[in-house]
Amino acid sequence: MATQRISDEPAYVLHRYDWSESSLILEVFTRRYGRVALVARGAKKPSSSFRPILLPLQPLHLAFGGDAEIRTLKSAEWQGGHVMPTGDALLSGYYLNELLMRLLARDDPHPVLFDAYAATVQLIASQSLGTPQTTLQIALRAFELRLLRDIGLLPMLDAETATLEPLSPQTPYVLVAEAGLRQAHEDDRTSLPGAQWQALQQAL
Repeated sequence: MATQRISDEPAYVLHRYDWSESSLILEVFTRRYGRVALVARGAKKPSSSFRPILLPLQPLHLAFGGDAEIRTLKSAEWQGGHVMPTGDALLSGYYLNELLMRLLARDDPHPVLFDAYAATVQLIASQSLGTPQTTLQIALRAFELRLLRDIGLLPMLDAETATLEPLSPQTPYVLVAEAGLRQAHEDDRTSLPGAQWQALQQAL
């Protein structure tokens, strides 16, 4: 079987592991191929062109090839656009990466989710330049919902999950793991009125 060669693929580094004295194993999130594992040979050498580029939360274009589970990185180009996040913004970016590492299967494309991730990373980077903390938190929660929907774990938010009955705008509802959206009980600590759940569904 011919070895597949991918060129000019938009991507972000999610995580990196040491592999031998001079190389790295990368987990990257690509737009057309989803989460992919790559080996970056010689990336730890001081003279490597990969060394200053293969950083998390930075927009890259990658070329890679191979038909094994771990493919070989051929080239990487930084696309610029924002500075490296720092402080709380950096921790928020690592949180996004951890979500993708834990919830996305390898080689499962999610192009719309990739675009949402890129937009969220851009906003996170601007946090260091004065973006309000509340705006950052809203962006993180929105990405969580987008991710859950894309992997099939988020039910429709404009109907009760068990009955598929439309929500009543003024009635409080809660989202319960493995049970979906249902009317709130007296002992439920957090709930939202149906109108807000409907607005979330429309926004998604």
